[in-house]
Amino acid sequence: MILLDTTVLVYALGADHQLRAPARALLELVRDGQVQATATVEVVQEFAHVRARRQGRDEATARAKQYALGLSPLAMPDRVDLLRGLDLFRDLEGLGPFDSVLAATALDRAWALASADRSFAQVGGLRFLDLSSGTFLEEVRATR
Repeated sequence: MILLDTTVLVYALGADHQLRAPARALLELVRDGQVQATATVEVVQEFAHVRARRQGRDEATARAKQYALGLSPLAMPDRVDLLRGLDLFRDLEGLGPFDSVLAATALDRAWALASADRSFAQVGGLRFLDLSSGTFLEEVRATR
């Protein structure tokens, strides 16, 4: 299973960018049932926030709902994830609290985490799939 960070969802629908193609390719693999991926409620919520700033609330809501349905069942971070995430936040200077809890959620379930945010690379034990890596799609396919 791959836990998706907001950056994957944003780049997949965003303007032309070098990370758009790998983000779209990952979501196509998920859609076609070739890999399993999910997100959290918070990831979808953050996507809606970012998308609404550029495309308006109606479009952002429609796309966020598509992601919520297409990536279901969504992962639900719990108290253990929150506590571990807060420890990561304390210990890793470059990782914010949201990303720390997301990383803990992936760690606690032994999932990979896909993102364009390289700060995840500093999380020990996390299988980080870097959207900008030249081997990203091969690494994604290897998670099956």
